[in-house]
Amino acid sequence: MFEIIVSGGWLMLPIIACSIVTIAITIERFWALNPSKIAPPNLLGQVWNWIQTNQMDSEKLKELRRSSPLGRILAAGLSNSRHGRDVMKDSIEETASQVIHEMERFLNALGTIASVSPLLGLLGTVFGMIEVFNQIVLQGSGNPGALAGGISVALITTAAGLCVAIPAMLAHRFFLRRLDTLVVTMEQEAVKLVDALHNERRIDLKTG
Repeated sequence: MFEIIVSGGWLMLPIIACSIVTIAITIERFWALNPSKIAPPNLLGQVWNWIQTNQMDSEKLKELRRSSPLGRILAAGLSNSRHGRDVMKDSIEETASQVIHEMERFLNALGTIASVSPLLGLLGTVFGMIEVFNQIVLQGSGNPGALAGGISVALITTAAGLCVAIPAMLAHRFFLRRLDTLVVTMEQEAVKLVDALHNERRIDLKTG
């Protein structure tokens, strides 16, 4: 394996660095975008129980804000609920935009790696083919085995770039899909809270 990496040339170094970054981002985002951490399923029911039993105070709001990203959004809405539905919705949307921005962290980097890695591999192959043709000019084409070996070495970087890009692209798509699902879930929970507080329709809140 080490010989293959060395034969790929110096462009194998950024490709390897991209693979390490991809693994690190994938592990970190998989842990950070855990649905049960982002939007606990029973959180809204717990909040509604606090409201109904008159336990909602500044300490409960701080606890809610620290509990999860969904808790931050709900706490922002509750803090401004006395100012009316529109103000409450605006505060929820403002906090939600901050939460979503934090949840998107590193995803652009992952997408960039998925796009750049094949180009790095192709660049390495182009340099390798230039070297092969230089050898043909200097030594002629009388040794097909040597030429084939040179071409195979030139293709190593392309293969390596694709090996990094494919998992990075899959991970990027996976996390974007998970992010979309979490955003929809948090939006639904926030809307339920707004409607429940302003009595516009009957809300089914999970309390179990």
